[in-house]
Amino acid sequence: MLTATYTLVALSVEQANIRVSLQSFQKYVQATLLRQHGMSLNQLEFAYESLNRLYQACHWRKIEMYLIPAIRQATQQADQLLEELGRLNDTALNVIRSLQEQVAKSQRDNEACGEEIAERIDDFCDSMLNRLDKEEKELFNLARSTIGGEAWFAIANQFLLHDAHVAEARRCRGALPAPAEQLLLAEPDDNVIDLVPVLAALPVAMPDDELETSIPVSELQYQRRASARRAMME
Repeated sequence: MLTATYTLVALSVEQANIRVSLQSFQKYVQATLLRQHGMSLNQLEFAYESLNRLYQACHWRKIEMYLIPAIRQATQQADQLLEELGRLNDTALNVIRSLQEQVAKSQRDNEACGEEIAERIDDFCDSMLNRLDKEEKELFNLARSTIGGEAWFAIANQFLLHDAHVAEARRCRGALPAPAEQLLLAEPDDNVIDLVPVLAALPVAMPDDELETSIPVSELQYQRRASARRAMME
């Protein structure tokens, strides 16, 4: 089952990238924001944007687009596990929604936020990290035992086409920086170096027609302040 091995190795690399991003951001929040008595609007806006980017990176993983659909088609044994993964995802999504609502409220009332915001961010990271662990320890094993050889070959082929499509899309766009890199490069600041491992490690292997698309977290929208790129360092 060389094809299955190749596929799971590729997914493990993707998982590792996401884990580094989540752990780095969580560590930064614990080391800085949790020590503050409040969070400024700039910090809140930047925290929301960072979490939304992390959530999107998790959402557009190959495991979501290709492996989970193949498992659903191959067996019903995964239904309970997939429900558990869905609940963890919902917990993270609710954190993003609460932060988005808090951004709108803070912009309207021009007020700082309490330390509970940092605790919510910590909850988001914990939920997504728990999901990654369950996927690697349980979902991958289930995939090995339930997905047949032809299905593995189809998944691997989808991976290759996917990567080629994304690479071509980037080439046609003139090798523009990935969204995370754009965020870091927009307004250089020596202090922003602490955030490089957090956002630069995010995978950007998304379908071409989704590269510019945000996950519809809620109906609320806001305009990010120009200084928000440095907000977390205040």
